[in-house]
Amino acid sequence: MKRLAGVRGEFYPKSCSEIKKMINGWNKIVDEKLTEKSVLKEIPRAIISPHAGYIYSGFTANFAHRLLANSKAKRVIVIGPSHRVHINGMSGSEMKLYETPCGDLEIDGDYLKLIKKSFPIEFSKKAHSVEHSTETQMPFIKHYLPNAKIIEFIYGNADYRKIAKLISEILKDKNNVVVISTDLSHFYTQENAKKLDNICLNAILKKDVSMLEHGCEACGIIGVKAMLEVAKSLNMRVDLLDYRTSADASGDRSSVVGYVSAYLK
Repeated sequence: MKRLAGVRGEFYPKSCSEIKKMINGWNKIVDEKLTEKSVLKEIPRAIISPHAGYIYSGFTANFAHRLLANSKAKRVIVIGPSHRVHINGMSGSEMKLYETPCGDLEIDGDYLKLIKKSFPIEFSKKAHSVEHSTETQMPFIKHYLPNAKIIEFIYGNADYRKIAKLISEILKDKNNVVVISTDLSHFYTQENAKKLDNICLNAILKKDVSMLEHGCEACGIIGVKAMLEVAKSLNMRVDLLDYRTSADASGDRSSVVGYVSAYLK
C-alpha cells in the first residue's frame, strides 16, 4: 500500500542528497538575489507550483514550497491534473504511504474518508501510480514539511466549481494547506509562450477565472480555476513568486514550456 516514486530519476534525482543539493542551490540564489526579503516571511494557505523536470521548473516550485514551510501545516493536500489516465471527476489516493527519495510521507486515510462523506471522490490506482503532476511536489513537501501528512487528488474531466467547494472545505481547517500543480503553455516559441502565459499570470493576480478562458493554456487550468474561485470568495491575497520558461535552462527558445509559482493567504 505504498505509492512508489514512479518518476524518480526522470523528473527529479534518484538520491536524497542530490535533491537537497538542488534545493540548497536554489535557496542560495534566492537569498543572494531577492531584493524584497520580506516575502520569505509570508505564511501561505495555498500555493501554485509547476511540475516539470526539476532542471527546468525546480527553482520556481522550490520558491513556493519554501514559503509553504512557514505554515507549519500538519496536512498538505496536493491537487494535480491527470496526464496519462482518463478520469471522470477526481481520484483520491487510498494508499498508506508515499515514497520520496528522502523518506516516505504518510497519506492521511482518515481525513480522506471524512472528505468522501461529502464529496464524490473515486480511486484510480493506475492514475495514482504514474502521475507526475502530484509526485513532483512530494520531495519538496518531505524537505520542508517532513512531518506533515498528505492527501493526493488527481482530476480529469472535472467541474472546477466542485473542486472549489472541496478546497473551501479543506481550508476551513487551519492545519491544512493546498498545493495546486500546473505548468503553463507548451511548445510555443519563447515570444508566443510569454504572450499566452501572461494571460494566466494576470488572471491569477486578479483572481479572475473568466480571464483564464481567453488564451491561458495551463495544463492544470481546472485546478487553477478552482483555487482562484476560492481565493475570490475568501478574499485571499494572491502574489506571484516566479515565472520562467524551459529556455532559461535549455537555451532553446524555439519550443518552450512555461512555469509559474504563486502563493495565496
